[in-house]
Amino acid sequence: MNFDEKSIREYASLMTELGLTAIEVEVTDKGQKLRIEKGMSASVSFPAAVPPAAAAGTPAGAVSSGDKAGHTAKGGSYVSVTSPIVGVFYAAPMENAPPYVKAGDKVKKGDTLCLIESMKLMNEVVAKEDGVITEVLVKNGQSVDYGCELFRMEAAG
Repeated sequence: MNFDEKSIREYASLMTELGLTAIEVEVTDKGQKLRIEKGMSASVSFPAAVPPAAAAGTPAGAVSSGDKAGHTAKGGSYVSVTSPIVGVFYAAPMENAPPYVKAGDKVKKGDTLCLIESMKLMNEVVAKEDGVITEVLVKNGQSVDYGCELFRMEAAG
C-alpha cells in the first residue's frame, strides 16, 4: 500500500466520521507509517530501528508511573510520582467529583492517584507504595508529558 492523496483523504474522512483528533496507520511489511492530526499536515515516514529500551520495555497498553526518590528539607524521604505517558491530567474521576487524592492524604499501594487521558483513553496512575501525599504538582486539566512530576509523597516507614 502506498499512501497517495486518495487514501490520505479517506483516512481524514474516517477521522471526522469517528470524531478522532489523530490517526496513525502503519504498513509493517513496507516500513511505512502515516500519521494525521487535526491542524497538522500529514506525514509519511520510514521508521528507523526500534531502540532496544523500547523493544524490551513495558508491553503495549500497560501503564505504570515512574517513581524517583528524593529527600525533603527536613531530611525525610519522598517519592516523586511521574506521568507514565503524554496526556491530560485529571485529579478526579469526573467533573465536580472530589479528587482521588490531595495533599495530606494517606495512600496504600495500588490506590488510584489520578487519571491521564491519552488518545481518548483514561489511564489510571496508581501508588507504587504506601505513603502520604505531600504535594500535588499539576492542575486538573493540565497537559503533561512523559516523566512530568505529578505528585510528591512521603514514603511510609
